[in-house]
Amino acid sequence: MVMEALWARSPLTAGDVVDALAKPNEWSPQTVKTMLGRLVKKKALRFVAEGKRYLYRPAVSRDECIRIESRSFMSRVFGGEAGPMIVHFVEESKLSAAEVRELKRVLARKGK
Repeated sequence: MVMEALWARSPLTAGDVVDALAKPNEWSPQTVKTMLGRLVKKKALRFVAEGKRYLYRPAVSRDECIRIESRSFMSRVFGGEAGPMIVHFVEESKLSAAEVRELKRVLARKGK
């Protein structure tokens, strides 16, 4: 959620992020600020000081974050095996006809 807010619009102050996320998610302002700190520590966010406030911006693109987190999840949950992970998600998800066609297209391309 924090990253989504910053990918949508940045730079943002901690107050801006709190305003965007605290109330809709029923989070305290301190929870949002803790998340900002953790994301900075993980190097997913960077900040610059502007007077007494910090301006936060993503240090990684949305695509890069998805790639990194997907690999981490696949490694932790599926022992690094993509096939079982894909099978699991396909079996457990409601897919539209268009999504099924797209999966078939991607798999056919991978099979070449």
